[in-house]
Formats: sequence, structure tokens, C-alpha cells
Amino acid sequence: MPDQNQWEQQAANLLKSELKRKGVTYAQLVEKLDAIGINEKEVNVANKLSRGKFSAAFMLQCLKAIETEHLHLG
Repeated sequence: MPDQNQWEQQAANLLKSELKRKGVTYAQLVEKLDAIGINEKEVNVANKLSRGKFSAAFMLQCLKAIETEHLHLG
């Protein structure tokens, strides 16, 4: 069973993969988040994704901002 760090890394990898699949940069993600009323700075987004430390709410906000409707967890 994966430990907490492995779960966090898996969540970060899932979100980064979805951004890459959609061709969205961190700067574009910040703009898209702003469009749905979420104020983030690019450096904060980069830090969250590199550390894998972010809330489920942040992940859902990002997925909504980049218009992801379906995720495959594999």
C-alpha cells in the first residue's frame, strides 16, 4: 500500500499529466483559474505541483479550469 508521499506524488502526476495532455502551462492555468474566480500565483501553483501538497479542492478547481470532464486513474 502506498504511503502518504506516494499518494501525494500520484495526485501531482495526475494533474501535471492532464495539464500536459491539454497543452496548458502553469501561467495559462493561473489565467484559467482566475477566470473561475480562483486567485493563484504561478509560483504557488508550481510549488504545489512540485511538492504534491495541495488540497482536493485545488485539484478540482484546476480540473474545472482546464475543462476536464473525465479522468482515468489507470
